[in-house]
Amino acid sequence: MNFILLQQDFFNKPDELEITSFRKSAVKKEKPLIQHPIDAQPTISEIPLSQALVDERCMNLSEKEVMDLFEKMMEDMNLNEDRKAPLRDKDLTTKREMVVQYISATAKSIVGSKVPGGLKNSKHECTLSSQEYIHELRSGIAEEKLLNCLESLRVSLTSNPVSWVNNFGHEGLGLMLDVLERLLDKKQQENIDKKNQHKLIQCLKAFMNNKYGLQRILGDERSLLLLSRAIDPRQPHMMTETVKILSALCIVGEENMLDKLLGAITTAAERNNRERFSQIVEGLENHEFLQLQVACMQLINALVTSPEELDFRIHLRNEFLRCGLKKILPALKDKENEELDIQLKVFDENKDEDLIELSHLFHLLYNMLKDTTSEGYLLSILQHFLLIRNDYYVRPQYYKIIEECVSQIVLHSSGMDPDFKCRGRMDVDFTHLVDACVDKAKVEESEKKAAEFSRKFDEEFTARQEAQAELQKREEKIKELETEIKHAVVPPPPPLPGTTPIPPPPPPLPGAGSTPPPPPPLPGAVLPPPPPPLPGGSLPPPPPPLPGAAVPPPPPLFGGPPMPPPLGGVPFAPFAVIPALPHGMKEKKKYKLEVSMKRINWSKVEPQEIAESSFWVKAEEDKFESPELFAKLAITFGTQVKAKKAIEETEEKKVAQSKKKIKELRVLDGKTAQNLSIFLGSFRLPYEEIKNIILEVDEEKLSESLIQNLVKNLPEQKELNALAELKDEYNDLAESEQFGVVMSSVKMLRSRLNGILFRLMFEEHVNNIKPDIMAVTMACEELKKSESFSRLLELVLFLGNYMNSGSRNAQSLGFNISFLCKIRDTKSTDQKTTLLHFLAEICEENYRDILKFPDELQHVESASKVSAQTLKSNLDSMNQQIQRLENDIENFPKTQDEHDKFVEKMSISFLHVYTADINVNFVWLSISQHLKLSFKSLLPCFYSSGEKSMSEYAECKKTRKPLTKLNLMFYS
Repeated sequence: MNFILLQQDFFNKPDELEITSFRKSAVKKEKPLIQHPIDAQPTISEIPLSQALVDERCMNLSEKEVMDLFEKMMEDMNLNEDRKAPLRDKDLTTKREMVVQYISATAKSIVGSKVPGGLKNSKHECTLSSQEYIHELRSGIAEEKLLNCLESLRVSLTSNPVSWVNNFGHEGLGLMLDVLERLLDKKQQENIDKKNQHKLIQCLKAFMNNKYGLQRILGDERSLLLLSRAIDPRQPHMMTETVKILSALCIVGEENMLDKLLGAITTAAERNNRERFSQIVEGLENHEFLQLQVACMQLINALVTSPEELDFRIHLRNEFLRCGLKKILPALKDKENEELDIQLKVFDENKDEDLIELSHLFHLLYNMLKDTTSEGYLLSILQHFLLIRNDYYVRPQYYKIIEECVSQIVLHSSGMDPDFKCRGRMDVDFTHLVDACVDKAKVEESEKKAAEFSRKFDEEFTARQEAQAELQKREEKIKELETEIKHAVVPPPPPLPGTTPIPPPPPPLPGAGSTPPPPPPLPGAVLPPPPPPLPGGSLPPPPPPLPGAAVPPPPPLFGGPPMPPPLGGVPFAPFAVIPALPHGMKEKKKYKLEVSMKRINWSKVEPQEIAESSFWVKAEEDKFESPELFAKLAITFGTQVKAKKAIEETEEKKVAQSKKKIKELRVLDGKTAQNLSIFLGSFRLPYEEIKNIILEVDEEKLSESLIQNLVKNLPEQKELNALAELKDEYNDLAESEQFGVVMSSVKMLRSRLNGILFRLMFEEHVNNIKPDIMAVTMACEELKKSESFSRLLELVLFLGNYMNSGSRNAQSLGFNISFLCKIRDTKSTDQKTTLLHFLAEICEENYRDILKFPDELQHVESASKVSAQTLKSNLDSMNQQIQRLENDIENFPKTQDEHDKFVEKMSISFLHVYTADINVNFVWLSISQHLKLSFKSLLPCFYSSGEKSMSEYAECKKTRKPLTKLNLMFYS
């Protein structure tokens, strides 16, 4: 089928197009009609009633209509000009068939292939139309179902044509941004929220992978701000995608894209009260995710190299260096990674090495201003610098304020630091003064230049007049010399007496098969060189006659009577002598081609046109002869007909193979087969390669998405067993069932996939749990070691016992630390203040050392956000998965397959780590035990009994939250 050929041409270079394959077994992805209006979705009445009617209408299209639809079809498939060129060379019949099949396919799928229940009953197991995706996003579905919807939407945006993306984008882009904004605004983000954010970023990346989507993204004001807010080092995978998108927008965006992007990054940073480039630099500090570091360096280079103004580039580069990039660069350069090295090289090449060191900068500035009127001002500035008070804390603040003032004076407004207004920036307007000084200096400089130019103009004008007069004199001299040369030419001498010029040879008779040989020369005449033999000649020349003998007649021509003998014994006149090539040139070699070649249509240079000094006289092209060169020429420029036939045969085979792809399902149901088709179309890997990747546990090719999708879409074991019995009928099965046949030979497939998936997600699980464990552990240590917090509790205990004198709570040895939440509930008599305010005033006046407790409890606030139940559940789940994996390895059947390395790799490199005589299955499980011990050791410090366990961790949250409130209240 010609439409399959179009698809094959389209996907020959997937890296250039970055669009997922259309390969399917029985169900095609839905594509909207090419002709439908962009701003409206066709109604059911507009859909063709029958396939035959569509084919009949399309076959009656005129040539112009076919060509127009063909161009729209290629545009809809997001083809560039290089990919369109070979398709345009196809004949009209082929183009008509492609158009018919394309319209037919899009007409069938315009309403989608949604089954009852849709996404509510399955995980993107049905293909939806663009309007159905919009309805799903607008309906506010649950987070788990939203993840399935977004994954299906990502596949549709990647594999469908531009018209589908266009139809979805009018309302769908705004809905995606709404969902992303809602997820980013959530204060307590669960794991499912982070996954949904990542999927939304992937959907936006797929949406902008064409000209229309890119324009829509740039046209929405929220897109840049939300993408900037999605720069989150705590989610490295999502941040990698986000930073790559921003880098691409900065490079290929519109003219003022840099200003918009910097504004969005600044606004996003101000929401979190941090420096605008701190998140990007923090991503570079994550040494566990190399691709994130590469992407961050790409964004830094895109931002720094985009401005045209030199001062603005220096300003941005210095701002990155101040944010911590200068400290990170040495560690990044030590890493051996080609992509990262390229980005670091770009960064180094685009900055002046002399401006890195302070000494180099000073010498450069000194040499620039030496012996100029500015030297005195520089000296005065340096003298004022010496007057800055030598204080460890004060001196940096002085220089910081001076640097900001200089930046505001020297740089443009677009180069201002984002935090100036937070510290009350100086409103001194130097613009008018600087402009007046600059204008005056420019006028004086321009007047000097004008006088200089006027003087030079007079000198150049005089020199030009003299040169023209000299040129005229030289031209007259040349004409005189040419006239003398013509008169000095000697005419050629006349011919010698008694000689006659040699007449030209007679033309050959019509029908002659070969030219007769020339007669022998007359007695006493000089023998001319024999002419080269003509191709195809068969008669040898006759022997020369004896001296004085008559010349024999030439042999008869083929197909004609013999020539009559010469009259009166007069011999025939001899043929003309071929003139020799000029200047001693040799005749070029004649080659015999084994293969017909394409001709080069050039204009031949005649011998009489070649001068003695010409390049052609000395040309020696024979030195390039080589059999290898001849072979390459034959392959490249040969015009054999057999090659065309071979190509046509291969194309027919491809068409025949394509026709065989559409086959009926034997074992799998439609939904399962469709899910497998989406999976195979997304990853585009041979079935045997996927099998070997799983058997060998190939770490370089394994990916989390590959195994996740395979686990999700894998048929049940009984279906795999049924497919294994159809191994002999492999070629007659649909693609999804062929894949099932290949995978059915893998033993314990599902257990194997679950183990590999756990290994791939192991690092992510650890990274999610690690900050919580460390925060709680450090908070426990800080609470035990903080002297100021201990004194605060002592002060509260004193005030409480004093105020409780005479009551049952008097003379308390201690109090439940949750009481700190209730300090503000004890109000004064006049109801105008509370015990918390009173406590803060007492500490402010007499016990200022107690106010340092927030600095000593830096991890308490982050620890208060940790959910004890979630942390315990995650640790228990990881422990269960490790135990299950150990059991699977112990009970794994022995195999003779050399590719099967599951037991070897999962045992040695992942599970059993031996330290001395202790078998440690999982290092972070031991850290969790340390967390429990730390918590237990903390409890006796603040509770009357140390028998409390980790199950009462929730009660500890009441301990940490008031500490945070105390911190806020003391400094409010």
